[in-house]
Amino acid sequence: MDKRHDRQADLPQYPKSHWLASASLPDFPKLSDDIKVDVAIIGAGITGITTAYLLSKQGIKVALIEAGQILNGTTGHTTAKITAQHDLIYDELMAHFGIEQAQHYYQANVEALQFIRNEIETHQIDCDFHMEDAYVYTNADKSIQKITNEYKAYETLGIPGAYVDRTPLPFQTKAAVVMKGQARFNPVAYLFHLVLQIIKREGRIYEHTTAVDITKNQRFSVITNGGYVITCSRVVMGSHFPFYEGGGLYFTRMHTERSYVLGVKTNKAFPGGMYLSADEPKRSLRATSIDGENMLLIGGESHKTGQGICTIKHYEALKRFGEEHFGLKEIRYRWSAQDLITLDKLPYIGQSTSGTPNIYIATGYKKWGMTTGTAAALLLEKLITGADSPYQELFNPSRKFHADPGLKTFIVQNANVAKHYITGKLGMTYKKPEELKDDEGAVVKVNGKRAGAYRDQQGQLHIVDTTCTHMGCEVEWNDGERTWDCPCHGSRFSFDGEVLEGPAAKPLKNITFAHIYTTEPL
Repeated sequence: MDKRHDRQADLPQYPKSHWLASASLPDFPKLSDDIKVDVAIIGAGITGITTAYLLSKQGIKVALIEAGQILNGTTGHTTAKITAQHDLIYDELMAHFGIEQAQHYYQANVEALQFIRNEIETHQIDCDFHMEDAYVYTNADKSIQKITNEYKAYETLGIPGAYVDRTPLPFQTKAAVVMKGQARFNPVAYLFHLVLQIIKREGRIYEHTTAVDITKNQRFSVITNGGYVITCSRVVMGSHFPFYEGGGLYFTRMHTERSYVLGVKTNKAFPGGMYLSADEPKRSLRATSIDGENMLLIGGESHKTGQGICTIKHYEALKRFGEEHFGLKEIRYRWSAQDLITLDKLPYIGQSTSGTPNIYIATGYKKWGMTTGTAAALLLEKLITGADSPYQELFNPSRKFHADPGLKTFIVQNANVAKHYITGKLGMTYKKPEELKDDEGAVVKVNGKRAGAYRDQQGQLHIVDTTCTHMGCEVEWNDGERTWDCPCHGSRFSFDGEVLEGPAAKPLKNITFAHIYTTEPL
């Protein structure tokens, strides 16, 4: 038996998000004509959909476009905690940005939570919404002081919370900080309601439509992959990684990380609450209802995209954690998500650069997209309509460059990119395409050059050029997701080279069998 498949026997063979599996989303057409609107919004996740919803309520004509299918990006693969407790962050925010800006960060996320709750209650949206307290815990002596400092920050900032020695979890914890009155939900069910409201207000939604460029005459022209143009007065990039740099150099100011989730049925009852470990490897816990049953979501295992161990091992680590502490009856779902982290750990929300008025971005949510994505939409609505916001300065993408921690992070991240660029170009590979088993992928050598090959379950071979179409780094095979991932800037491609996540806008080049054998044999 293939040992690689044997060790996956108790995990679902293919990744699938519960949120997407439980949804019946409508299909939307691909843009097939030139159109004119007031605002073009790129990216149909929580930021894009909420922004389109808010603007359409005000009678503003919007077009929302998505490179794939709506909600199939990070929003459809989140753990879906609606919380202002973004790990141990407030003590750090106070140190780097001051008390007032730390309070603004908290308040922006609280307002986002309140907005989501109000929408759900007002429109009676069935999306498994529950209020929960949120905990960051540790069982390591070295982290107790960090927990203590974070609670002191809560007290300074007036955040409702508590310091506790133990949590309701069925294993030992030595300290935890609690944030009261947070929430969890099914994000796809919630956002589906907003999508219906956008359509009701004559907003336009297009799928399988990739924005590739922006030009400016009297108005903006958003150029799409089909050659069709959206003419508009304003552009919002909520597409995870901004497809249009405009001099912002965002690929040098952010890095991408992936993390993993299991949806499981347990022997032990989950005590309620939402939990995140303060220590590495991260462990995230929250309850949900899956197919009418009480289930547990176990998340964590963060690493830079395209870097680290065979990705299926991250799922196995989460499985071992679940077995040890809760006893696993069944693993119903597994999935992973990707998010961007900025130099100073605050998102970039606002005008893309000082020289590009009326082009806005929202990115760098650091894995807390439910509140941050909603806060971004609320801020973008104000910026577009000319209203004031107390959060504009804090989230400004052109904000002052903070030497601590920004400069150090900038140097480390870009040195990491250079390292993987060189390693990918120089690394030797010896496997041949014909050696691959069914449902196996690997970097191979074709005509003496590096290539990527995957043999599907039917035995068909898919071979691509492994040079990322963004900036020329070499992609690596992701065994857990059956994708090609770039270790430099986080672009991801399907096994046959189609773009799944940017910043890359063009697919990997396919290599045909005829091409393989036109010169020397393998």
